[in-house]
Amino acid sequence: MAVERLGDSIGIREELIKKATSLAFKAHKSPEKPYLLEKIRSSELIITFSGSWTIPDWFSDNNFGETPINLTLFPSLRSIGNDEPALVNKAFLLRFETILNNSSLKSDVNKAMAEKKKIVFAGHSSGAPMAILASLWTLEHHRNASNPPFCVTFGSPLIGNHILPHATRREDWSRYFVHFLTRYDVVPRISLSPLSSLHHETLAAILHLFNPKSKPPSSSAHGRIGLAEFYGGVTRNAAAVTSHRACSLMGSTNLLLETVASLVVLSPYRPFGTFVWCTGNGRMVVVRNSEAESLEMQSVVYLEKLEDLPLSGDCNADDNAATIDQALNDLGLGTRARLCMRAAGELEKQKSRNEAKIDKAKAESTMKELEDYKEVSRIQGVGYYDAFKLQKEPRDFQANVKRLVLAGVWDEVIEMLKRHELPDEFEGKQEWIELGTRFRRLVEPLDIGNYYRHLKNEDTGPYMVRARPKRYRYTQRWLEHARRLPGGSCSESCFWAEVEELSVFKSNKGSSYDEELKRRVVKLEEDVKRWSEEELPRDVFLEGSSFTKWWKKLPQDYKAGILQC
Repeated sequence: MAVERLGDSIGIREELIKKATSLAFKAHKSPEKPYLLEKIRSSELIITFSGSWTIPDWFSDNNFGETPINLTLFPSLRSIGNDEPALVNKAFLLRFETILNNSSLKSDVNKAMAEKKKIVFAGHSSGAPMAILASLWTLEHHRNASNPPFCVTFGSPLIGNHILPHATRREDWSRYFVHFLTRYDVVPRISLSPLSSLHHETLAAILHLFNPKSKPPSSSAHGRIGLAEFYGGVTRNAAAVTSHRACSLMGSTNLLLETVASLVVLSPYRPFGTFVWCTGNGRMVVVRNSEAESLEMQSVVYLEKLEDLPLSGDCNADDNAATIDQALNDLGLGTRARLCMRAAGELEKQKSRNEAKIDKAKAESTMKELEDYKEVSRIQGVGYYDAFKLQKEPRDFQANVKRLVLAGVWDEVIEMLKRHELPDEFEGKQEWIELGTRFRRLVEPLDIGNYYRHLKNEDTGPYMVRARPKRYRYTQRWLEHARRLPGGSCSESCFWAEVEELSVFKSNKGSSYDEELKRRVVKLEEDVKRWSEEELPRDVFLEGSSFTKWWKKLPQDYKAGILQC
């Protein structure tokens, strides 16, 4: 694939690819500067990062040196529902934070984005993780920019676990990252080996070898043996990760798979974005599926015998069979690697099929019936929550049946999310955010009513502390993330849980109200004022509402005077 065609394929101009390549290698040879900045046109600039060749800048702590991402800098790099941050290479993260805080990078980027310039971040070897993190930081802090940055790396080590590709695909950022690899480059695979297996002296020698200003390596037999052991160690660890992941993707039920996984510590790192395999003689193969790339990156060198590649192509792991076969021919892969690629493609298709099987129609029709029940309760002056909790009418029983039906639908969704069986984009899709929010606001008050009607709080404790189901926690986090709100901001569906706890506060705390009650009452008033009618139904304030009755009994000096009931 020529560079011109490649530019069309990955969405960046040929001139920028060539210039980014040149500047990335120039920065690689300029370790005295944290980064280089060069304007290409009045509307474009390239920022490239230098490399580092000391062990602390590659590995930190034990094993693989992973650490939770700094969510202050990268709030989107997490699994939303699971509320789990991505794990990244700690050494790379610390080095990036140092550059961000101790150089003019932040002001240079902010200025360029304010001027609507196109920024291309680039880096080679250990400079590449800096380019990746700088791109992610810019995407986070200039989210609505009309000119999102682009990242181009060359021989980059892996920097994050499976949550990184998950989050970047959900945010629709993967398309801005392009990673160039060569067949026999060991750097992209170093992260697949634990520090303990690389031997300190050998790793130091290898990093010294990467330094463009270092002297040529020793040609002694001892030096050659050390290099061979290093490459062999990386090979074995990469093969272990590949085999385990491939078996998992292909649905292996062999108990040996889990036994091995429990005995051998496998690297957490996974690729993301678009990968371009440079096969030699100007031929390239583009791979966009991260699972396929994960397998391919680790299997091309280690599992198959490679020969000169006659062709080139562009492959998504979920493309049609003919396209995949063509790309696999380009890479010279045999049966085992082909099965891995097909398994990765099938995984993506299965995730989409799982999403399609969710019975949205059933959920929407059942919610419509509950909304009708809610309106009837309002008209009768009782209120939705109180009518359900009292359970005096047959329609109250039917509402409970519908509550359980919807709980079943959404519990299944949450379980698939926990098992990573739905597309990465799922939690960021507007249709699911809206449906989940509608479900949460409609049904969670009924769950709360059922909980306190059966006095479960006396045995289990407060609903919010011990009993709130994941189906509501997850859907609340989706909305908060979509609106870029702090965690807990969209807790309006839990209104009745706080009212229930406050209404028994006096008997739990003694014969008189105290400062804690006053603080919580004022907080509740402030929340109610903040929530709109859509978020908190007006039937809460009906004259016959249990909330209104409780509120009127509260001493006046414990109210902030925000609400008038």
